[in-house]
Amino acid sequence: MAATKYMYLYGAGGHSKVITDILNSLDIEVIGMFDDNPPDAKFKGMEIRDGIRLLGLGFPELDAPLIISVGNNQRRAELAELITANYGTAIHGSAIISAKAKIGVGTVILQGAIVQAGAEVGAHVLVNTAASIDHDNSIGDYAHVSPHATLCGHVRVGAGTHIGAGAVVIPSIQIGRWCTVGAGAVVIRDVPDFATVVGNPAKVIKFREPPNLSIEK
Repeated sequence: MAATKYMYLYGAGGHSKVITDILNSLDIEVIGMFDDNPPDAKFKGMEIRDGIRLLGLGFPELDAPLIISVGNNQRRAELAELITANYGTAIHGSAIISAKAKIGVGTVILQGAIVQAGAEVGAHVLVNTAASIDHDNSIGDYAHVSPHATLCGHVRVGAGTHIGAGAVVIPSIQIGRWCTVGAGAVVIRDVPDFATVVGNPAKVIKFREPPNLSIEK
């Protein structure tokens, strides 16, 4: 079936391959790509344009939606602050999304993920393969819920937080902004802003510096 829609991507790494695969499955063609450090190789015959240079000159107005295809949460946030665009979404057809859930612009939801009723997923979020976001969750902008992570009901996840692969968060937990929850961690207590937690039960092992973003000022 021929592509019926078009989209641009910012980011030419491995994450862009996954997003391109999702878009192609939805009959959406990637017609342009930008990157901070564009490789010499082309992407499906397309030249990858120098995003840093264009950001300095004033990012061009695009004739189709854009997705920031960058896996790093902070860089995704930085780019979203710099680029004014019509942002699209990429949601694989095998994902199960409740009609009563809300999904923000720029968000990517991979194969087999589940988002239940009453959940609100922010802008530029990555919900990775087979992640489960249960009812009435709130997922902040720029967060990443990694493969097979399980968030039970009424969980709140702050902006920019990374929930590691296979992590489990019990109901009604609040996880702060720009946190890291280690792979396989079991979170049974609230997590403060900027903390890294690991283990079962999850414990704080360090704090990070707040990112230099306007949303944090």
